[in-house]
Amino acid sequence: MSENKQKSMVTDLTNGSVPKLLFKFAAPLFVSNALQATYNIVDMIVVGQVVGGAGMSAVATGGNVLSILNFVVMGFASAGQIIIARDVGKKNMDSVRKTIGTMFTLLLSMSVIISLICFFLRDTILHLVNTPEEAYAFTMDYTLICMAGLIFIYGYNIVSAIMRGMGDSKRPFMFVAIASVMNIILDILFVAVLDMKVRGAALATVIGQAFSFLYALFYLYRNKESFGFDFKRESFIPDIATIKKLSALGIPMALQSAAITISMTVVAAWVNSFGVIASACAGILNKLNMMVGILSNSLSTAAGSMVGQNLGAKKYNRIPRILLCAFVASFILDTLYVVALLTQPTLIFEMFTDDMSIVLNASIIIIPSIIGAYGAATRTFAFAIINGSGNSKLNLAVAIIDGIIGRIGLAYLLGWTFSMGPQGFWMGDAIAGFVPFIIGGTFYLSGKWKTK
Repeated sequence: MSENKQKSMVTDLTNGSVPKLLFKFAAPLFVSNALQATYNIVDMIVVGQVVGGAGMSAVATGGNVLSILNFVVMGFASAGQIIIARDVGKKNMDSVRKTIGTMFTLLLSMSVIISLICFFLRDTILHLVNTPEEAYAFTMDYTLICMAGLIFIYGYNIVSAIMRGMGDSKRPFMFVAIASVMNIILDILFVAVLDMKVRGAALATVIGQAFSFLYALFYLYRNKESFGFDFKRESFIPDIATIKKLSALGIPMALQSAAITISMTVVAAWVNSFGVIASACAGILNKLNMMVGILSNSLSTAAGSMVGQNLGAKKYNRIPRILLCAFVASFILDTLYVVALLTQPTLIFEMFTDDMSIVLNASIIIIPSIIGAYGAATRTFAFAIINGSGNSKLNLAVAIIDGIIGRIGLAYLLGWTFSMGPQGFWMGDAIAGFVPFIIGGTFYLSGKWKTK
Protein backbone atom coordinates (compact mmCIF):
# COMPACT_ATOMS: atom_id res chain seq x y z
CA MET A 1 0.00 0.00 0.00
CA SER A 2 1.44 3.35 -0.96
CA GLU A 3 1.84 6.02 1.72
CA ASN A 4 -0.23 8.53 -0.26
CA LYS A 5 -3.12 6.16 -0.75
CA GLN A 6 -3.08 5.20 2.89
CA LYS A 7 -3.24 8.83 3.95
CA SER A 8 -6.21 9.59 1.73
CA MET A 9 -8.65 8.31 4.36
CA VAL A 10 -6.61 9.31 7.42
CA THR A 11 -6.72 12.90 8.67
CA ASP A 12 -3.97 14.32 10.88
CA LEU A 13 -5.63 16.12 13.82
CA THR A 14 -2.36 16.91 15.61
CA ASN A 15 -1.30 19.94 13.55
CA GLY A 16 -3.00 23.18 12.54
CA SER A 17 -5.61 25.48 14.06
CA VAL A 18 -7.58 23.74 16.82
CA PRO A 19 -10.91 25.58 16.21
CA LYS A 20 -10.67 25.08 12.46
CA LEU A 21 -9.90 21.36 12.76
CA LEU A 22 -12.57 20.84 15.42
CA PHE A 23 -15.36 22.53 13.48
CA LYS A 24 -14.28 21.00 10.19
CA PHE A 25 -14.38 17.54 11.78
CA ALA A 26 -17.52 18.20 13.86
CA ALA A 27 -19.61 19.76 11.06
CA PRO A 28 -20.22 16.52 9.11
CA LEU A 29 -20.83 14.72 12.41
CA PHE A 30 -23.36 17.35 13.39
CA VAL A 31 -25.18 17.14 10.06
CA SER A 32 -25.07 13.32 10.21
CA ASN A 33 -26.49 13.27 13.72
CA ALA A 34 -29.02 15.94 12.77
CA LEU A 35 -30.20 13.81 9.87
CA GLN A 36 -30.49 10.80 12.15
CA ALA A 37 -32.44 12.88 14.66
CA THR A 38 -34.60 14.23 11.83
CA TYR A 39 -35.75 10.84 10.65
CA ASN A 40 -36.38 9.76 14.26
CA ILE A 41 -38.44 12.90 14.74
CA VAL A 42 -40.22 12.29 11.43
CA ASP A 43 -41.23 8.87 12.81
CA MET A 44 -42.83 10.60 15.78
CA ILE A 45 -44.44 13.39 13.74
CA VAL A 46 -45.92 11.15 11.03
CA VAL A 47 -47.13 8.56 13.53
CA GLY A 48 -48.48 11.28 15.84
CA GLN A 49 -50.42 12.98 13.04
CA VAL A 50 -51.74 9.76 11.45
CA VAL A 51 -52.08 7.26 14.32
CA GLY A 52 -52.41 9.53 17.37
CA GLY A 53 -51.30 9.36 21.00
CA ALA A 54 -51.10 5.55 21.17
CA GLY A 55 -48.78 5.53 18.17
CA MET A 56 -46.57 8.24 19.69
CA SER A 57 -46.37 6.24 22.92
CA ALA A 58 -45.39 3.14 20.93
CA VAL A 59 -42.59 4.93 19.08
CA ALA A 60 -41.33 6.49 22.32
CA THR A 61 -41.38 3.22 24.28
CA GLY A 62 -40.04 1.14 21.37
CA GLY A 63 -37.27 3.69 20.88
CA ASN A 64 -36.25 3.30 24.53
CA VAL A 65 -36.10 -0.48 24.15
CA LEU A 66 -34.01 -0.13 20.99
CA SER A 67 -31.60 2.17 22.86
CA ILE A 68 -31.03 -0.59 25.41
CA LEU A 69 -30.22 -3.05 22.63
CA ASN A 70 -27.67 -0.60 21.20
CA PHE A 71 -25.59 -0.17 24.35
CA VAL A 72 -23.04 -2.82 23.34
CA VAL A 73 -22.23 -1.30 19.96
CA MET A 74 -22.20 2.23 21.36
CA GLY A 75 -19.61 1.27 23.97
CA PHE A 76 -17.38 -0.95 21.85
CA ALA A 77 -17.59 1.25 18.73
CA SER A 78 -16.60 4.30 20.78
CA ALA A 79 -13.74 2.29 22.29
CA GLY A 80 -12.60 1.22 18.83
CA GLN A 81 -12.72 4.80 17.62
CA ILE A 82 -10.45 5.97 20.46
CA ILE A 83 -8.03 3.06 20.01
CA ILE A 84 -7.82 3.72 16.26
CA ALA A 85 -7.29 7.45 16.86
CA ARG A 86 -4.44 6.75 19.29
CA ASP A 87 -2.82 4.28 16.85
CA VAL A 88 -3.19 6.74 13.97
CA GLY A 89 -1.42 9.33 16.14
CA LYS A 90 1.37 6.79 16.73
CA LYS A 91 1.43 5.84 12.98
CA ASN A 92 0.76 2.19 13.96
CA MET A 93 -1.41 1.12 11.02
CA ASP A 94 -0.92 -2.62 11.64
CA SER A 95 -2.72 -2.23 14.97
CA VAL A 96 -5.45 -0.20 13.21
CA ARG A 97 -6.09 -3.08 10.79
CA LYS A 98 -6.36 -5.61 13.62
CA THR A 99 -8.82 -3.38 15.46
CA ILE A 100 -11.01 -3.04 12.37
CA GLY A 101 -11.23 -6.79 11.68
CA THR A 102 -11.87 -7.64 15.32
CA MET A 103 -14.60 -5.00 15.66
CA PHE A 104 -16.52 -6.29 12.65
CA THR A 105 -16.52 -9.92 13.76
CA LEU A 106 -17.10 -9.30 17.45
CA LEU A 107 -19.88 -6.72 17.23
CA LEU A 108 -21.84 -8.20 14.33
CA SER A 109 -21.88 -11.54 16.16
CA MET A 110 -23.12 -9.78 19.30
CA SER A 111 -25.93 -8.10 17.35
CA VAL A 112 -27.30 -11.48 16.20
CA ILE A 113 -27.12 -12.96 19.72
CA ILE A 114 -28.81 -9.94 21.31
CA SER A 115 -31.59 -9.94 18.69
CA LEU A 116 -32.37 -13.63 19.33
CA ILE A 117 -32.37 -13.26 23.12
CA CYS A 118 -34.63 -10.21 23.02
CA PHE A 119 -37.03 -11.86 20.56
CA PHE A 120 -37.78 -14.63 23.05
CA LEU A 121 -38.07 -12.12 25.91
CA ARG A 122 -40.17 -9.58 23.98
CA ASP A 123 -43.28 -9.76 26.17
CA THR A 124 -41.25 -9.61 29.36
CA ILE A 125 -39.37 -6.55 28.09
CA LEU A 126 -42.52 -4.62 27.19
CA HIS A 127 -44.11 -5.41 30.53
CA LEU A 128 -40.98 -4.31 32.39
CA VAL A 129 -41.18 -0.84 30.80
CA ASN A 130 -44.88 -0.50 31.72
CA THR A 131 -46.06 -0.22 28.13
CA PRO A 132 -49.56 1.38 28.20
CA GLU A 133 -52.23 -1.21 27.36
CA GLU A 134 -53.74 0.86 24.52
CA ALA A 135 -50.28 1.17 22.91
CA TYR A 136 -49.09 -2.41 23.57
CA ALA A 137 -49.79 -3.91 20.13
CA PHE A 138 -48.23 -0.94 18.32
CA THR A 139 -45.17 -1.08 20.59
CA MET A 140 -44.72 -4.80 19.96
CA ASP A 141 -44.84 -4.25 16.18
CA TYR A 142 -42.26 -1.47 16.37
CA THR A 143 -39.92 -3.36 18.69
CA LEU A 144 -39.94 -6.67 16.77
CA ILE A 145 -39.12 -5.02 13.45
CA CYS A 146 -36.28 -3.00 15.00
CA MET A 147 -34.91 -6.15 16.64
CA ALA A 148 -34.77 -7.83 13.23
CA GLY A 149 -32.74 -4.92 11.84
CA LEU A 150 -30.31 -4.65 14.75
CA ILE A 151 -27.40 -6.08 12.71
CA PHE A 152 -27.62 -3.16 10.28
CA ILE A 153 -27.64 -0.59 13.10
CA TYR A 154 -24.56 -2.26 14.61
CA GLY A 155 -22.85 -2.42 11.23
CA TYR A 156 -23.35 1.26 10.50
CA ASN A 157 -21.99 2.24 13.92
CA ILE A 158 -18.89 0.08 13.39
CA VAL A 159 -18.08 1.66 10.04
CA SER A 160 -18.67 5.18 11.35
CA ALA A 161 -16.50 4.65 14.43
CA ILE A 162 -13.63 3.29 12.33
CA MET A 163 -13.68 6.24 9.96
CA ARG A 164 -14.03 8.83 12.73
CA GLY A 165 -11.04 7.27 14.49
CA MET A 166 -9.08 7.84 11.28
CA GLY A 167 -10.14 11.48 11.31
CA ASP A 168 -12.73 11.12 8.53
CA SER A 169 -16.20 12.44 9.37
CA LYS A 170 -17.32 13.30 5.83
CA ARG A 171 -17.99 9.78 4.57
CA PRO A 172 -20.10 8.74 7.59
CA PHE A 173 -22.16 11.84 6.83
CA MET A 174 -22.67 10.62 3.27
CA PHE A 175 -23.81 7.20 4.50
CA VAL A 176 -26.26 8.53 7.07
CA ALA A 177 -27.65 11.03 4.57
CA ILE A 178 -28.75 8.08 2.44
CA ALA A 179 -30.47 6.43 5.41
CA SER A 180 -32.16 9.67 6.44
CA VAL A 181 -33.61 10.50 3.03
CA MET A 182 -34.83 6.93 2.54
CA ASN A 183 -36.36 6.87 6.01
CA ILE A 184 -38.30 10.11 5.56
CA ILE A 185 -39.65 9.05 2.16
CA LEU A 186 -40.58 5.57 3.36
CA ASP A 187 -42.14 6.97 6.57
CA ILE A 188 -44.57 9.04 4.54
CA LEU A 189 -45.21 6.19 2.08
CA PHE A 190 -45.70 3.39 4.62
CA VAL A 191 -47.54 5.31 7.36
CA ALA A 192 -49.44 8.11 5.65
CA VAL A 193 -50.12 6.55 2.22
CA LEU A 194 -50.23 2.78 2.81
CA ASP A 195 -51.65 3.11 6.34
CA MET A 196 -49.17 0.61 7.83
CA LYS A 197 -49.29 2.57 11.08
CA VAL A 198 -46.39 2.01 13.52
CA ARG A 199 -45.06 -0.99 11.59
CA GLY A 200 -44.46 1.32 8.66
CA ALA A 201 -42.33 3.68 10.76
CA ALA A 202 -40.23 0.79 12.06
CA LEU A 203 -39.78 -0.69 8.58
CA ALA A 204 -38.74 2.70 7.21
CA THR A 205 -36.04 2.97 9.88
CA VAL A 206 -34.68 -0.55 9.36
CA ILE A 207 -34.66 -0.36 5.55
CA GLY A 208 -32.86 3.01 5.66
CA GLN A 209 -30.21 1.69 8.08
CA ALA A 210 -29.76 -1.52 6.08
CA PHE A 211 -29.21 0.30 2.80
CA SER A 212 -26.83 2.77 4.46
CA PHE A 213 -24.71 0.03 6.05
CA LEU A 214 -24.53 -2.11 2.90
CA TYR A 215 -23.61 0.91 0.80
CA ALA A 216 -20.91 1.91 3.31
CA LEU A 217 -19.52 -1.62 3.29
CA PHE A 218 -19.47 -1.69 -0.52
CA TYR A 219 -17.77 1.72 -0.63
CA LEU A 220 -15.07 0.65 1.80
CA TYR A 221 -14.44 -2.55 -0.10
CA ARG A 222 -14.06 -0.66 -3.38
CA ASN A 223 -11.60 1.71 -1.68
CA LYS A 224 -9.84 -0.84 0.53
CA GLU A 225 -6.34 0.33 -0.32
CA SER A 226 -6.93 3.86 0.94
CA PHE A 227 -9.00 2.47 3.81
CA GLY A 228 -6.10 0.33 5.04
CA PHE A 229 -8.05 -2.94 5.37
CA ASP A 230 -7.94 -5.74 2.77
CA PHE A 231 -11.29 -7.46 3.61
CA LYS A 232 -9.71 -10.92 3.29
CA ARG A 233 -11.27 -13.72 5.31
CA GLU A 234 -8.27 -14.09 7.60
CA SER A 235 -8.39 -10.37 8.41
CA PHE A 236 -11.71 -10.89 10.18
CA ILE A 237 -10.27 -13.46 12.58
CA PRO A 238 -10.44 -11.77 16.00
CA ASP A 239 -7.05 -10.85 17.45
CA ILE A 240 -6.81 -11.82 21.13
CA ALA A 241 -4.66 -8.85 22.13
CA THR A 242 -7.05 -6.51 20.32
CA ILE A 243 -10.07 -8.07 22.02
CA LYS A 244 -8.41 -7.39 25.38
CA LYS A 245 -7.79 -3.74 24.43
CA LEU A 246 -11.33 -3.32 23.13
CA SER A 247 -12.81 -5.02 26.20
CA ALA A 248 -10.73 -3.01 28.67
CA LEU A 249 -12.17 0.23 27.28
CA GLY A 250 -15.33 -1.04 25.58
CA ILE A 251 -16.90 -2.83 28.56
CA PRO A 252 -16.85 0.25 30.84
CA MET A 253 -18.08 2.44 27.96
CA ALA A 254 -20.82 -0.10 27.18
CA LEU A 255 -21.75 -0.23 30.86
CA GLN A 256 -21.86 3.57 30.89
CA SER A 257 -24.15 3.58 27.86
CA ALA A 258 -26.23 0.75 29.33
CA ALA A 259 -26.53 2.37 32.75
CA ILE A 260 -27.71 5.68 31.33
CA THR A 261 -30.06 3.98 28.86
CA ILE A 262 -31.48 1.64 31.49
CA SER A 263 -31.97 4.52 33.91
CA MET A 264 -33.81 6.47 31.21
CA THR A 265 -35.93 3.38 30.52
CA VAL A 266 -36.75 3.04 34.22
CA VAL A 267 -37.81 6.70 34.27
CA ALA A 268 -39.87 6.12 31.11
CA ALA A 269 -41.54 3.12 32.75
CA TRP A 270 -42.52 5.30 35.72
CA VAL A 271 -43.88 7.92 33.32
CA ASN A 272 -45.82 5.27 31.38
CA SER A 273 -47.65 4.36 34.57
CA PHE A 274 -49.32 7.80 34.36
CA GLY A 275 -50.99 6.94 31.03
CA VAL A 276 -50.78 7.62 27.30
CA ILE A 277 -50.69 11.44 27.50
CA ALA A 278 -47.72 11.40 29.87
CA SER A 279 -46.03 8.77 27.69
CA ALA A 280 -46.63 10.86 24.56
CA CYS A 281 -45.19 13.95 26.29
CA ALA A 282 -42.15 11.83 27.21
CA GLY A 283 -41.81 10.97 23.53
CA ILE A 284 -41.72 14.68 22.62
CA LEU A 285 -39.17 15.37 25.37
CA ASN A 286 -36.99 12.49 24.15
CA LYS A 287 -36.97 13.84 20.61
CA LEU A 288 -36.17 17.38 21.78
CA ASN A 289 -33.36 16.00 23.96
CA MET A 290 -32.13 14.08 20.95
CA MET A 291 -31.90 17.34 18.99
CA VAL A 292 -29.90 18.91 21.83
CA GLY A 293 -27.79 15.79 22.18
CA ILE A 294 -26.61 15.90 18.58
CA LEU A 295 -24.91 19.22 19.29
CA SER A 296 -22.91 17.99 22.27
CA ASN A 297 -22.35 14.48 20.89
CA SER A 298 -20.96 15.80 17.61
CA LEU A 299 -18.56 18.14 19.36
CA SER A 300 -17.52 15.62 22.03
CA THR A 301 -16.94 12.92 19.40
CA ALA A 302 -14.83 15.25 17.28
CA ALA A 303 -12.96 16.56 20.32
CA GLY A 304 -12.47 13.00 21.61
CA SER A 305 -10.80 11.93 18.36
CA MET A 306 -8.62 15.04 18.44
CA VAL A 307 -7.66 14.39 22.07
CA GLY A 308 -6.87 10.76 21.21
CA GLN A 309 -4.60 11.61 18.30
CA ASN A 310 -2.84 14.41 20.18
CA LEU A 311 -2.25 12.21 23.22
CA GLY A 312 -0.87 9.53 20.90
CA ALA A 313 1.47 12.15 19.41
CA LYS A 314 2.24 13.54 22.93
CA LYS A 315 1.09 17.05 21.99
CA TYR A 316 -0.38 17.81 25.41
CA ASN A 317 -0.44 21.58 24.98
CA ARG A 318 -3.25 21.30 22.39
CA ILE A 319 -5.64 19.44 24.71
CA PRO A 320 -6.91 22.46 26.77
CA ARG A 321 -7.67 24.40 23.58
CA ILE A 322 -9.60 21.45 22.13
CA LEU A 323 -11.73 21.08 25.27
CA LEU A 324 -12.43 24.80 25.65
CA CYS A 325 -13.43 25.18 22.00
CA ALA A 326 -15.81 22.21 22.19
CA PHE A 327 -17.48 23.40 25.42
CA VAL A 328 -18.00 27.03 24.31
CA ALA A 329 -19.47 25.99 20.97
CA SER A 330 -21.85 23.53 22.65
CA PHE A 331 -22.95 26.11 25.25
CA ILE A 332 -23.76 28.73 22.60
CA LEU A 333 -25.74 26.32 20.42
CA ASP A 334 -27.69 24.94 23.37
CA THR A 335 -28.57 28.49 24.44
CA LEU A 336 -30.10 29.12 21.01
CA TYR A 337 -32.24 26.00 21.50
CA VAL A 338 -33.37 27.21 24.94
CA VAL A 339 -34.42 30.58 23.51
CA ALA A 340 -36.49 28.84 20.80
CA LEU A 341 -38.17 26.57 23.36
CA LEU A 342 -39.04 29.47 25.68
CA THR A 343 -40.40 31.73 22.95
CA GLN A 344 -42.23 29.21 20.74
CA PRO A 345 -43.19 26.18 22.86
CA THR A 346 -46.65 25.58 21.40
CA LEU A 347 -45.38 25.79 17.83
CA ILE A 348 -42.69 23.22 18.66
CA PHE A 349 -45.14 20.82 20.36
CA GLU A 350 -47.69 21.08 17.53
CA MET A 351 -45.05 19.80 15.10
CA PHE A 352 -45.46 16.41 16.74
CA THR A 353 -49.24 16.18 17.12
CA ASP A 354 -52.48 18.10 16.71
CA ASP A 355 -53.94 16.37 19.77
CA MET A 356 -54.52 19.38 22.03
CA SER A 357 -54.73 17.23 25.16
CA ILE A 358 -51.07 16.38 24.56
CA VAL A 359 -50.01 19.87 23.40
CA LEU A 360 -51.53 21.56 26.45
CA ASN A 361 -49.88 19.12 28.86
CA ALA A 362 -46.51 19.26 27.11
CA SER A 363 -45.58 22.52 28.86
CA ILE A 364 -44.36 20.45 31.83
CA ILE A 365 -41.37 19.25 29.79
CA ILE A 366 -39.95 22.78 29.23
CA ILE A 367 -37.94 23.13 32.45
CA PRO A 368 -36.51 19.58 32.34
CA SER A 369 -35.51 20.13 28.72
CA ILE A 370 -33.69 23.40 29.53
CA ILE A 371 -31.80 21.78 32.40
CA GLY A 372 -30.94 18.86 30.14
CA ALA A 373 -29.66 21.18 27.42
CA TYR A 374 -27.06 22.82 29.65
CA GLY A 375 -26.15 19.46 31.15
CA ALA A 376 -25.43 18.26 27.62
CA ALA A 377 -23.10 21.25 27.07
CA THR A 378 -21.01 20.28 30.11
CA ARG A 379 -20.87 16.65 28.95
CA THR A 380 -19.17 17.81 25.75
CA PHE A 381 -16.11 18.73 27.80
CA ALA A 382 -16.33 15.70 30.09
CA PHE A 383 -16.63 12.97 27.47
CA ALA A 384 -14.00 14.53 25.22
CA ILE A 385 -11.32 14.22 27.91
CA ILE A 386 -12.57 10.93 29.42
CA ASN A 387 -13.10 9.08 26.13
CA GLY A 388 -10.23 10.74 24.31
CA SER A 389 -7.79 9.61 26.98
CA GLY A 390 -9.22 6.09 26.98
CA ASN A 391 -9.78 6.07 30.74
CA SER A 392 -11.91 2.98 31.35
CA LYS A 393 -12.16 3.47 35.12
CA LEU A 394 -13.74 6.89 34.75
CA ASN A 395 -16.25 5.55 32.23
CA LEU A 396 -17.25 2.96 34.80
CA ALA A 397 -17.54 5.69 37.46
CA VAL A 398 -19.78 7.74 35.16
CA ALA A 399 -21.89 4.66 34.49
CA ILE A 400 -22.49 3.99 38.17
CA ILE A 401 -22.77 7.53 39.54
CA ASP A 402 -24.54 9.20 36.62
CA GLY A 403 -26.52 6.32 35.18
CA ILE A 404 -27.64 4.44 38.26
CA ILE A 405 -27.25 6.53 41.42
CA GLY A 406 -27.83 9.97 39.88
CA ARG A 407 -30.57 9.50 37.31
CA ILE A 408 -32.66 6.83 39.01
CA GLY A 409 -32.06 8.23 42.51
CA LEU A 410 -32.91 11.85 41.70
CA ALA A 411 -35.84 10.88 39.47
CA TYR A 412 -37.28 8.73 42.26
CA LEU A 413 -36.70 11.46 44.85
CA LEU A 414 -38.39 14.22 42.87
CA GLY A 415 -41.05 12.12 41.15
CA TRP A 416 -42.23 9.81 43.93
CA THR A 417 -40.91 11.16 47.25
CA PHE A 418 -41.80 14.80 46.49
CA SER A 419 -44.88 13.77 44.49
CA MET A 420 -43.91 15.78 41.40
CA GLY A 421 -44.93 12.94 39.09
CA PRO A 422 -43.62 12.85 35.49
CA GLN A 423 -42.08 16.34 35.66
CA GLY A 424 -40.10 15.26 38.74
CA PHE A 425 -38.86 12.15 36.94
CA TRP A 426 -37.66 14.22 34.00
CA MET A 427 -36.05 16.91 36.16
CA GLY A 428 -34.15 14.33 38.22
CA ASP A 429 -32.88 12.72 35.05
CA ALA A 430 -31.81 16.11 33.66
CA ILE A 431 -30.00 17.26 36.83
CA ALA A 432 -28.02 14.00 36.93
CA GLY A 433 -26.66 14.92 33.48
CA PHE A 434 -24.16 17.27 35.17
CA VAL A 435 -22.40 14.40 36.97
CA PRO A 436 -19.98 13.57 34.09
CA PHE A 437 -18.74 17.19 34.16
CA ILE A 438 -17.80 16.88 37.83
CA ILE A 439 -15.95 13.62 37.17
CA GLY A 440 -14.34 14.77 33.92
CA GLY A 441 -13.40 18.17 35.33
CA THR A 442 -11.68 16.59 38.34
CA PHE A 443 -9.79 14.23 36.05
CA TYR A 444 -8.68 17.11 33.82
CA LEU A 445 -7.46 19.23 36.74
CA SER A 446 -5.49 16.26 38.12
CA GLY A 447 -3.38 16.14 34.93
CA LYS A 448 -3.48 12.32 34.96
CA TRP A 449 -4.84 12.27 31.39
CA LYS A 450 -1.27 12.89 30.21
CA THR A 451 -0.22 9.44 31.45
CA LYS A 452 -3.19 7.39 30.20
